[in-house]
Amino acid sequence: MEGQKTLKNSNIPIINVAEFDYDLPHNRIPQYPLKERDKSKLLLYKNGNISEASVSRIAELLPKNSFLVFNDSKVIHARLPFRKSTGANIEIFCLEPVLPREFAQNFSATRTVTWKCLVGNAKKWKSGVLQKEIVVNNQPVNLIAEKTEKQENHFLIRFSWDIDISFGELINEAGKIPIPPYLNRDSETIDNTRYQTIYAHTAGSVAAPTAGLHFTEKIFAGLAKKNIKTGFVTLHVSAGTFKPVKSKQIAGHQMHREWVIVSGKMLESLKQSKTIIAVGTTSLRTLESIYWFGEEWMRTGEKPAFVYQWAPYQDETLPSLLQVLDFLTEKLNEENSKDLLFSTELIIVPGYHFRIINGLITNFHQPRSTLLMLVAALVGTEQWQKIYRFALDNDFRFLSYGDSSLLLP
Repeated sequence: MEGQKTLKNSNIPIINVAEFDYDLPHNRIPQYPLKERDKSKLLLYKNGNISEASVSRIAELLPKNSFLVFNDSKVIHARLPFRKSTGANIEIFCLEPVLPREFAQNFSATRTVTWKCLVGNAKKWKSGVLQKEIVVNNQPVNLIAEKTEKQENHFLIRFSWDIDISFGELINEAGKIPIPPYLNRDSETIDNTRYQTIYAHTAGSVAAPTAGLHFTEKIFAGLAKKNIKTGFVTLHVSAGTFKPVKSKQIAGHQMHREWVIVSGKMLESLKQSKTIIAVGTTSLRTLESIYWFGEEWMRTGEKPAFVYQWAPYQDETLPSLLQVLDFLTEKLNEENSKDLLFSTELIIVPGYHFRIINGLITNFHQPRSTLLMLVAALVGTEQWQKIYRFALDNDFRFLSYGDSSLLLP
């Protein structure tokens, strides 16, 4: 992979992926969310004990003075349907921007952008352009899609249109919300709101940070009443989050890379917080990536473009968290910048030593997935099995529209 790194003193864990398999009955994967977000069940794992509660009670179950960190990335309408003049249906799935490369600039661009995309029914689109007429802000728009390059697993698609509206406005009107493939249905109107957190702000994800789907204004009010602080980071969730682990050993798995935005304000909040709870695996990976991004920058003297997936698994003398956060704050001041912007392919598996977070709120994950291994890294290999056995025995719902857990190891 372009930009791949190597480690001189690598201690990549030897992990058999088959050890993270379990039987997930299909009827435990709900196709639709509950009517009320905060009525989901909550599995509480605390001090080695497992019990059942409700998400609506989460404020009273959290440790005092907790700092909850959410991922505020917004799911975009990434699936763009087209119909050729021959009648063939072609779907373009926008993965990430190429020109302009930065998400905010791309969504605000007018007239033309280029994206890395998957193409459904690509065999029916061998040449020429695709066109569709849509209406945005009461104005007719002619949207044109053109393949500019075939790459390893995807295409580069150039989109162009004939009036001065932003690509963000256009895709929001022309596209569909990209619900997970395991729901086995097309996206529906309900997904436009329910496959989106109520605090979604920064557009760029093609999958929801699902732990946050349970949170309501009522829960946030309860958190404030308990003096539990909240903060936000951004990780644009890519389609790679559904990428299965096909290798027998985890060392053979290439982790997907995702864009991260972390504010200077968040760095200051992390310095002042003792009990940091990540809301979702994407928030957790973002927070832990901050440390490894800063650690490499301090060690090499060069600003890294991304966090390498195996960066933590090495023999190095490591700085403290406070040293890293102070260093990054200083660098932001030198650059006169408010935000850190980088990408991460960090993989967290058993053997990982957590640098920032103390707990996790998360849904229940697919068998043999890197997300399940992340949970095992936090609670322990035997404990994840007990947690998932409890969830299966007590009718918990799994995956995106399923129930949640609060893990306090």
